[in-house]
Amino acid sequence: MRKLIEEFAFALTLEVPTPVDLGNIPAGGRKVSTIVGGKFEGPTLSGRVIGGSDWLLMRPDGVLQMDARLTLETKEGHAFGMSYTGYRHGPRDVLDRLGRGEAVDPDTYYFRATPVFETSSPALDWINRTIFAATGTRSAEGPTYYIYAIK
Repeated sequence: MRKLIEEFAFALTLEVPTPVDLGNIPAGGRKVSTIVGGKFEGPTLSGRVIGGSDWLLMRPDGVLQMDARLTLETKEGHAFGMSYTGYRHGPRDVLDRLGRGEAVDPDTYYFRATPVFETSSPALDWINRTIFAATGTRSAEGPTYYIYAIK
């Protein structure tokens, strides 16, 4: 059996103002976050976040479900798209502190995502055919994802 190897690709920090609250829908509470900017840096890719949005669903079981689409651009000018789904959950007191913008140890809550990338750039073609996984942290300014290529 082959072992999965994870290779750090980059850290992605998003600038996210207060989300728009769409209220309760049958699946839970829906909010939409506009991603107004950010940056990504790592050994394989670095650049800026052009923009995007994240459709957040607070499920009745206390799990925050993310569904995001972003546009990014490398320092060399190569544009690519990123979409991800994921979950954030943890003890109620920890999530309440996160909600107030307090610093919280990321080991006290679960924050994972599965990014998918697409590009027409020949220089970045490898991202079209690579599986990625991410861990996340949340600060008052917005989330930071640590993205790993699965080899």
